[in-house]
Amino acid sequence: MNIIPRQTPPRAAWALEQGGVHPLLAQLFAARGVASHDELDDSLARLLPPASMLGAQQAAVLLADAMAASKHLCVVADYDCDGATACAVALRGLRLLGATQVSYIVPDRVVDGYGLTAPIAQRVKDSGADLLITVDNGIASLEGVACAKRLGLQVLVTDHHLCASVNGQTVLPEADVIVNPNQPGCAFESKSIAGVGVMFYVLLALRAELRARGAFDTPPSADGPPLGASAPSGGSAVHTVTSVGATMRQPKLDALLPLVALGTVADVVKLDANNRRLVAQGLKRIRSGALPIGLARLFVAAGRNASIATTFDFGFALGPRINAAGRLADMTLGIECLLTDDAARADELAKTLDGINRERRVIESDMREQALDIAESLFEEGQDAPPAICVFDPDFHEGVVGIVASRIKDKLHRPSFVFAPSAAPGREHELKGSGRSIPGFHLRDALDLVAKRHPGVLLRFGGHAMAAGCTIAEEHFDTFEAGLNQVAQEWLDAATLTRRLETDGPLKPEYRRVELVDALHKEVWGQGFPAPTFSEEVDVISQRLVGEKHLALRLKHQGQPVDAIWFGHTEPLSARVVLAFRLDADEWQGQRRVRFLIEAAQG
Repeated sequence: MNIIPRQTPPRAAWALEQGGVHPLLAQLFAARGVASHDELDDSLARLLPPASMLGAQQAAVLLADAMAASKHLCVVADYDCDGATACAVALRGLRLLGATQVSYIVPDRVVDGYGLTAPIAQRVKDSGADLLITVDNGIASLEGVACAKRLGLQVLVTDHHLCASVNGQTVLPEADVIVNPNQPGCAFESKSIAGVGVMFYVLLALRAELRARGAFDTPPSADGPPLGASAPSGGSAVHTVTSVGATMRQPKLDALLPLVALGTVADVVKLDANNRRLVAQGLKRIRSGALPIGLARLFVAAGRNASIATTFDFGFALGPRINAAGRLADMTLGIECLLTDDAARADELAKTLDGINRERRVIESDMREQALDIAESLFEEGQDAPPAICVFDPDFHEGVVGIVASRIKDKLHRPSFVFAPSAAPGREHELKGSGRSIPGFHLRDALDLVAKRHPGVLLRFGGHAMAAGCTIAEEHFDTFEAGLNQVAQEWLDAATLTRRLETDGPLKPEYRRVELVDALHKEVWGQGFPAPTFSEEVDVISQRLVGEKHLALRLKHQGQPVDAIWFGHTEPLSARVVLAFRLDADEWQGQRRVRFLIEAAQG
């Protein structure tokens, strides 16, 4: 492990301080590329304009025409948190804008697989829908979109994933309209926007189109029934939400921002300036109590306080509970929790999601230990791990392979894939795999190269630079493993394979204050804009194990004692050591005090 302090541009830090930013925050922001105080303006007015997103205006016209004709709109969602929040934003937003009939369908992870498939298109048609809208999927669903078109459906694809590639050429589905910042020719600057963000932008464009058509001249004649009526069982049933269409006051869409913020952080997309504004606006509304009741109940179920909500809550408390439904049960539960306006129903759904997440933790824990044993058996003790790790066991659960792959990647610092047998009827010979990568190794591009070199091995694949998924025949596992390792051997060098942790350097003792810890927690941190981590040499006064798997420490930092804890670490530290740590505040006998959360040690 190499602990490396980030370089802070002094001019940028000085400029931020002159703009009124606290010196510590100025240092942190400057080190993350913020050059002026103006970049910290998170107001809605600073969001990138919807007109700059290719297809948004055409989508608005398509939707407005469909609504004017009282057509049935059906949203095809995805089974992760981004897909669930995008679906909820679509249904809530379309209803706010006057849609008279909107339904949704979410594929079952096991039975249907990912994205818009031909059977899903048929189910949408059978439901009586006229216009199919994908959220967080669809850009690579060439056959699914083609099937929908053959069935006479209009198709609007909203997605943020990379486009399909056929014989090295980018191929788009033959949808009526595509909205995706990563499609060729799109000038939208925020290429990292999540699926839920894309759908939010489509709604902004739709509102502008409806405004231009004079739809908001008079007050609404009715509010329409609440969203999220009781959900039928089954992962791919069609769920209908009906509202009354009428000329109305122009609705505010900012009520959707808590859901946009949650989906953005939970999908671990890069928090560029535009994404940070979306998340900041969502957090402000959550902290003020302006959030859907289902989201509020999820905070309670997770033991978190919505009034002091942070991005950490999204990524490690709420997101996993929604994702658990898609991994082990039915994502309908997660979507309905975000849609319902009934407090009792929200409470019931939030508790159900919490219970599923507890089950997920047990399955994950058992699988993680077994997968790590398999991974570590691939190389001798004292030797380097292979350039890529591929793990399979017949008893693995396909719903948590991604989480386990992430744990292996974190421990071994290698691109890692974990496979489980497909539970889909008739596909028992197939393996479902999920991978996680390290900086410098684009996982989806690696899969593309493996597919080219070994035709027929990859039945399906897709993803991003840092996360991807694929399906292979069980008999081809060894070929896939060898192919991925060959690509990793070619692409990765010693520097890339060496674990690095960038930090913000030493922490001045005057900044070790509870109020500063609280100020840091209020900021938007996440992928591409990491939470502050400090590092310096300290003296270890005492150390002891807590709960058999955590190391509690008493340190001397800059000549003053401070408590620290290293979760999941049991090895004792030397008397003097360089530590990387985050700041936290705990409470003891009614007094709040600063403590360090240890991330790594060197020396």
